[in-house]
Amino acid sequence: MESATIDLVMDVKVKVTVQLGSSMLSMREVLALASGSVIQLQHKASEPVGLYVNDKLVAYGEVVVVEENFGIKIIELIGPAS
Repeated sequence: MESATIDLVMDVKVKVTVQLGSSMLSMREVLALASGSVIQLQHKASEPVGLYVNDKLVAYGEVVVVEENFGIKIIELIGPAS
């Protein structure tokens, strides 16, 4: 019965997001952005990125290149909060 119940949601689409980093900018800095602008993120290139499912952190990963696309390699799954 449990298998049949989980099968009901297996095709439900969820939003998957990878957060590479963030930065705080003033509105003046945002308005000054133009093509070619570089924004420095508060995240080191060697640090893992966060994988979020519906805005909930579920894993950490490393950025990889697959053919000509970016992807992530999962390095740690986040367990349920205790």
